[in-house]
Amino acid sequence: MIVESLPSSITGRVEIDLALEDDAWLEALPDARSAVELAGAAVLEHLCPGLHLSMAVVLTDDKAVRALNDRWRRQDKATNVLSFPTEELVAGTRPSVPPGAPAHLPIELGDVVLARETVLREASEAALPARNHLCHLVVHGGLHLLGYDHEEDRQAEHMESLEVAVLAGLGIPNPYA
Repeated sequence: MIVESLPSSITGRVEIDLALEDDAWLEALPDARSAVELAGAAVLEHLCPGLHLSMAVVLTDDKAVRALNDRWRRQDKATNVLSFPTEELVAGTRPSVPPGAPAHLPIELGDVVLARETVLREASEAALPARNHLCHLVVHGGLHLLGYDHEEDRQAEHMESLEVAVLAGLGIPNPYA
């Protein structure tokens, strides 16, 4: 497994820690690293400008995601993306430095885990560029880390509108159109 920290090239205030558990990601999508960096930084900077934030993104396979999904959500199946927030945040609020934490360190938001086979299959089935779909799912996972959800229709509409806005800033068309 390769773990690397990708500081945002946009403001330098966001850090994306990438764990590459499945090398096949880079065979299928050679620019996966840059896609993860751009999408992760974009969502965090769009919703929390100026904050020093960090999130981890794990690029793995369906088998690993299926095991996580079964363990944490009691769903014995692979899914495209799972999010594991460090702290349960309320959508629309800005994260803050935990009491006693050094101010110079980023606020750790949590982990976003993506399943290669599912992500690539979905992109193919929807006739989307795989890079665009990966970016969309990193943004989606980042929103979950920030407290957004889509369990109710109103929440889903709001979350989708945020995804569309962040992706538009990256030059990626609306994935829901």
